Amino acid sequence: MSAPRRSTSLRDSSSDSERMEGTGSWDDALDWFKLEHPASRSVSHHANYKCLLEAERVLVEGRGVVLINTDEAGTLIVTNFRLIFLSEGTENIIALGTIPLATIEKFSKMVVKNQSAPRHSEKTPSQRFLQVIGKDMRIVVFGFRSKTKQRRAIYDGLLRCTKPSRLWDLYAFSCGPFKFTNANPKVRLLNEYFRLLGKGLCRASMDMIDNGSYTMSNELWRICNVNSNYIMCPSYPFALIVPKSISDEEVIQASNFRSKGRLPVVSWCHPETGAVLARSSQPLVGLMMNMRSNTDEKLVAELCSQLGDEKKRRRKLYIADARPRKNALANVAMGGGSESSSNYFQSEVVFFGIDNIHSMRESLSRLRDYLDAHGTTSSDGTLSLLRHGGWTWGGGNLSNMSASVSTLGDSGWLIHVQSVLAGSAWIAARVALESASVLVHCSDGWDRTSQLVALANLLLDPYYRTFTGFQALIEKDWLAFGHPFAERGGMPTVSGSSGRPPDLCRQSSVGSFPLPPMCQSSGSFAPPTPSSSHAQNQQSPIFLQWIDCVSQLLRMYPFAFEFSSAFLVDLLDCVLSCRFGNFFCNSEKERQQVGISEACGCLWAYLADLRSSEGRSHVHCNPFYSPLKHNGPLLPPAAALAPTLWPQFHLRWACPSEAQAGELEAQCRIMSIKFSKLQKAKEGAEKKAKETAIVVESLSAELRNEKQLSSSAMALAKRASKETAAIKRAIQSLGCKVHYASGGDTTVDIETSPVKNSQKSVFSPSTRESVGIVQHEDKSDLSVSISVAADDVVSNNPFGRVCDTLCPLRTRDGGCRWPDAGCAQLASQFIGVKADYEALDSLSIYEGYFKTMEGGK
Repeated sequence: MSAPRRSTSLRDSSSDSERMEGTGSWDDALDWFKLEHPASRSVSHHANYKCLLEAERVLVEGRGVVLINTDEAGTLIVTNFRLIFLSEGTENIIALGTIPLATIEKFSKMVVKNQSAPRHSEKTPSQRFLQVIGKDMRIVVFGFRSKTKQRRAIYDGLLRCTKPSRLWDLYAFSCGPFKFTNANPKVRLLNEYFRLLGKGLCRASMDMIDNGSYTMSNELWRICNVNSNYIMCPSYPFALIVPKSISDEEVIQASNFRSKGRLPVVSWCHPETGAVLARSSQPLVGLMMNMRSNTDEKLVAELCSQLGDEKKRRRKLYIADARPRKNALANVAMGGGSESSSNYFQSEVVFFGIDNIHSMRESLSRLRDYLDAHGTTSSDGTLSLLRHGGWTWGGGNLSNMSASVSTLGDSGWLIHVQSVLAGSAWIAARVALESASVLVHCSDGWDRTSQLVALANLLLDPYYRTFTGFQALIEKDWLAFGHPFAERGGMPTVSGSSGRPPDLCRQSSVGSFPLPPMCQSSGSFAPPTPSSSHAQNQQSPIFLQWIDCVSQLLRMYPFAFEFSSAFLVDLLDCVLSCRFGNFFCNSEKERQQVGISEACGCLWAYLADLRSSEGRSHVHCNPFYSPLKHNGPLLPPAAALAPTLWPQFHLRWACPSEAQAGELEAQCRIMSIKFSKLQKAKEGAEKKAKETAIVVESLSAELRNEKQLSSSAMALAKRASKETAAIKRAIQSLGCKVHYASGGDTTVDIETSPVKNSQKSVFSPSTRESVGIVQHEDKSDLSVSISVAADDVVSNNPFGRVCDTLCPLRTRDGGCRWPDAGCAQLASQFIGVKADYEALDSLSIYEGYFKTMEGGK
């Protein structure tokens, strides 16, 4: 079905101009035409822009520019990395008008000559526009004031920066690695090889690469280093997996029979059945299609190892040619062609009919024009004016046409996507269901072959459906095996030449809609010839198409992929923008020559850094991912391979409202974020609960210790009370009276005569030294001082020596154990009391006391 033509546009007749008078002319509808704005400014003050990235420099700016798609006025800036459109006043970035320079496919100047109304004698000035077409499905148009040089300055800035002639002029080299450092991709490739050979415990290193000790093997396959210097095949990686029975000499001989030296090598091997998925380029069968190579046939035959059954049968080999049969036959004229099943043991040749790179490029261009024509942010100025006046039309709703292939059939894009999906599903089914080996190739083996092999790997191996595995898959089957990213993206190569002049067309690129008579283009470059625009134009969205196929599988199997559709969009944006160096050049050899991994930042590190901020709740993570639900191969039925438009990528500029994620996914992501917050709150509460439990346990332990100390103190108090009572009874047995004061002092009254002439002596428990003093006076009374000696004090007093001699509980070192010994020392007397206080064992009284008593008598 052909694209419907718009009934109203920037073109046509005076009757259309008269109808527009009701809504106002261009000058009346757009306020910015009435304002005076300065011309392009110098770059002296541009450091004040907050939106600039690391090492991003402003080259030129223009104020008072209008984004025709949305009728927004603002400032248009050209930097060494992007074309930035900032809103007027707030200087916020307008996403639709901001595009990396490397993402710009082409741009052109346009002039719209407005016809004057019949009653106006003054001539209406023509309007000047700049149309920018991006590789990311956007077409934007900027409007400039007439009689200014702003458009010329912006155009010249884009002319200098969008198609640099030298690779190192790209922004990625100016920025450098920054914080997104890039490990050597060779190490990651070897680690993936080790995993495929069942040697996952081994880890590769640069020392291993330098000394060539990475040539490991298992029962069937080995890692070959014959291409370590890239002499045999410049577009192949330095290490290859080949059959173990094939020698290095045979590998070199087999490469001579394949286009560009891209011989059959193993891309993936089944860990249980031994079936392999191999890739190569077309064979050089010659004009008569009778050229053969015994070494090539032996190598291909070794891909069909024996089945693990009792009959020892050899597995079947399928040779999958991605091209249409007629294209394969056409390549015979250039020495190429396809294999004959009669020359390869137990093989079958299958053609998938996938078109070449030129068909893909033109198909995507038609789809982009179609979406721009029917989107809510069309680049057509008149429709923008009508929207500005509040009038709506039949476009702007693409949901009904994204349901089937036939609706967008004339663009052909979804049909091409379906062909790639069907071919990959067929390959995966042969390997998984029949345990057969499959050899895939196209012409050179780096475009359609990469699409089919990588997508079949994704279907067969659940590891490739994770973030880490998806990176390993792209680095293996796209980067290492030489997909020419520089040529397909229109970027400069190692040689310093971009391969062709910049595609700066002088005609409006509105696809099937012709440029109106009153809309003219101007430019300094002549339009390219048909040969240069088709045969020599090597740009093609091959990798973009493969990512589109991955998004279709993600839609069919929402539980099987760890990453989301938003991750695929951001990955594509990074690849197209050339902000990082991972996808520069055409081969691993070229990237090594330039030193990409050391000079530029790493895309994978950047994406991982984005995810690290939010964890599993990040938009890159698939909220439905369930690895146990799909832990085996994905084998979609043919009926399910009906692709639709990829809304998050195809419709994000033309119809932003429909480009948002589905309602269910959005709600699930919101619930996932809430669950993540609740989980964090739960973890915090559990942590506090553990801390509180530890504190409570510590306090309980202290309380138990206090109780034990209290019990010990009570026991000691009871014991001291008993000992005090015993001592009191002992003293009272000597005829003394003991009185306790509230201050803790003890008063002892000793009766010395019938006249009851008593003397008082004070005993202080706090006394720490033993004192024995007898006062001899002429008076007849006796003053006795009683004190307590500390345990660790050894007294030299004769009374103390007597006490030590008579004490039945004395220690060997002679130390006193009072009160445990049950005795007491008096300063003037020594009284020994037995431990059980039942009897008084001994009593020693100073002999001066007896003399005093005798004198009294």
